[in-house]
Amino acid sequence: MTTIDDFESDEHPMLKRLIKLGLVLLAQGIAVMLIGIVALLVSLFVSLDPAWSATSEQATLLQPADARSGTLLLKNDGVTSEAVRLGIDVDITVSGPTLRARVTQVFRNPGKDWVEAIYVYPMATGGAVDTLKMVVGDRVIVGDVKERQQARVIYEQARRDGQKAALTEQERPNIFTNSVANIGPGETVLVQIEYQEPVHQSGNEYSLRVPMVVAPRYNPSPVVQSVDFRPDGSGWGATKTDPVPDRDRISPPVLDPRKHPPINPTSITVRLQAGFALGEVKSHHHAVKTESPDATTRIVRLADDTVPADRDFELTWKPAAEKAPSVGLFREHVGDADYLLAFVTPPTLDQAAQKPLPREVVFVIDNSGSMGGTSIVQAKASLLYALGRLQPNDHFNVIRFDDTMDVLFATSVPGDAEHIREATSFVGALQARGGTEMVPAMRAALADKLGDINLVRQVVFLTDGAIGNEQQLFETITAMRGRSRIFMVGIGSAPNTYLMTRASELGRGAFTHIGSVEQVEERMRGLFAKLENPAVTGLSVKFSEAQADVTPAIVPDVYRDEPLVLAAKLDKLQGSFEIKGRVGDRPWSVTLPLQNAAEGKGLSKLWAKRKIGDAEVARTMRELSPEDADKTVLALALEHQLVTRLTSLVAVDKTPSRPEGEPLKLSELPINLPAGWDFDKVFGEQMQRVPAQLLERRADASGRTTTARRLAPAAQPDTVRLPKTATTSELKMIAGLILLLLSLFLFVFNRRQLLAH
Repeated sequence: MTTIDDFESDEHPMLKRLIKLGLVLLAQGIAVMLIGIVALLVSLFVSLDPAWSATSEQATLLQPADARSGTLLLKNDGVTSEAVRLGIDVDITVSGPTLRARVTQVFRNPGKDWVEAIYVYPMATGGAVDTLKMVVGDRVIVGDVKERQQARVIYEQARRDGQKAALTEQERPNIFTNSVANIGPGETVLVQIEYQEPVHQSGNEYSLRVPMVVAPRYNPSPVVQSVDFRPDGSGWGATKTDPVPDRDRISPPVLDPRKHPPINPTSITVRLQAGFALGEVKSHHHAVKTESPDATTRIVRLADDTVPADRDFELTWKPAAEKAPSVGLFREHVGDADYLLAFVTPPTLDQAAQKPLPREVVFVIDNSGSMGGTSIVQAKASLLYALGRLQPNDHFNVIRFDDTMDVLFATSVPGDAEHIREATSFVGALQARGGTEMVPAMRAALADKLGDINLVRQVVFLTDGAIGNEQQLFETITAMRGRSRIFMVGIGSAPNTYLMTRASELGRGAFTHIGSVEQVEERMRGLFAKLENPAVTGLSVKFSEAQADVTPAIVPDVYRDEPLVLAAKLDKLQGSFEIKGRVGDRPWSVTLPLQNAAEGKGLSKLWAKRKIGDAEVARTMRELSPEDADKTVLALALEHQLVTRLTSLVAVDKTPSRPEGEPLKLSELPINLPAGWDFDKVFGEQMQRVPAQLLERRADASGRTTTARRLAPAAQPDTVRLPKTATTSELKMIAGLILLLLSLFLFVFNRRQLLAH
């Protein structure tokens, strides 16, 4: 019999090593598999004996049939338990130009474990969050604004010490996280935040929006660049850039609506005190019941008391008179300063006096997976309406994108019947799929290839904005906007309004939201009123006597039916201020006496919030260094007690409640999929395929799409990790067997060679 020792001679050293390596790998594989089998048997034994199972001792035992509407069941080690339940109450009081919102999140722990609950939730983009209260039993604990890291340290220490604690953190201006530690078995903890926000006005209509769900974000993968530093081949180095470094904090778990009933029931009450006689008051996406105590007041509640948190709540109101007031002026005295909030709507030119503006319009439509369901229907209907409004002396182009991109024409083409027909066919064939690589599409839209300075250049961008790398988009706009003006159209039930408003601000344009197919014509008609009419430009503000710190620092252009909204901090409320500008080619001015300002509420908070926004914009545009911007943001946030990316609210109950030695379980509360979204389009397709490298399809000189070339994208789409097809033990056993078979083959081959000689 031949053994390994038969190969001691120098004739077979490689064969011997292969056999030894094969045997070692085979033995390791068998050992790992045996350990796994033993562990499996132990776990089965433990799960069969309740005395050995901590889970079965502590969890609330439920069967799926026991679940109530809105209940989420978790399965762990074969035991089904009820997860932390969340209820939300939103109470809003509108006082003229501002609103005060109180959001109460009720965390109920129905199980027998001590838990820490974490909930990622949306926030109004313009909301200044300044108050946190935690209610435990009959105790109310008021939170304090601290620097973010300090607040986190305080919270973590309370968490370890068994004290109830709440922490409110900003992940984006419109995404917040509430963490609540040490909720005991059967306990209910209330966390209440409050924020101040200005009312939005457009023409004759006023509105408020309550975001209710964080839409899943597409987060491009980090770009990893490996660099060979070694002159002698001895070492490697790597640099890594992540466009979404906080991706884990803005990506809560999302329930598949086909497998789970809606969760997070929400009640909403709006106490509307407009300050003028009210006409139509309308809820656009929810059924409501309305009370009318007097001509200027309405109390609006949900008709069904509660609804799932799966779409934004939008309320609009109009004055009883035909025209809304064109000027609003409000004041508030806080500390040693006066704060001012002004709304001024410039006049519009008569149609006969207007000169037609020949335009170059580049339409960009998002057809990524998150646009599946009703969103793509709304987006296509909006774009088709826009194409129908083009005039023969206009030029246009159409770009569509997901994780690939199509540019319909080589350059913008005249808006004649033939080109519009081709564009209409192109748009009609679009389907939602893939990832959301928005930055390359914005770059393509801002590339001013036509270069005709006689055309007003406008970019109309239709998207839900469901990306996590907003800052990359803002930097792209800042670097490439040139003479283009960007008009964002938010699509769907839960658009990323932070992205929309900031992008339109940086692009010197405007933002329109379309939440349903029924709104397409009305909202697009309003958008085209802005596109087709001259903006009010060259605006400036001058105070006659008071020293004023005005925001925005650079007064933006104002479009048709839009008010100019100014906030200011004054050393004294005396004299007047004048606004100057040009409506089309005509000069315009208005003077407002300060003593006529009415009393307002929360104006100091709104001024500080907008000053913080100014600092963030200046940072993006590189007008402020990151260090100086951070100093400005932190100083304003601490002085006015606001939550920002650098400050958080923390509340701690001084009395420990979790017994020493009791474990604390983490519960990341899931959210609903936004209404109208297609779960498979968002998660199924994206997880089942690796997106192709970004493609740009170009057109030939005739304008027909005929060629394609690859782009180098700013960030590659998420790399999908393929499932492992074998365990570690299996892989080792397979490798060992392969090496043994190879050894046997070499041994037989060598023996035959020897016999042949």
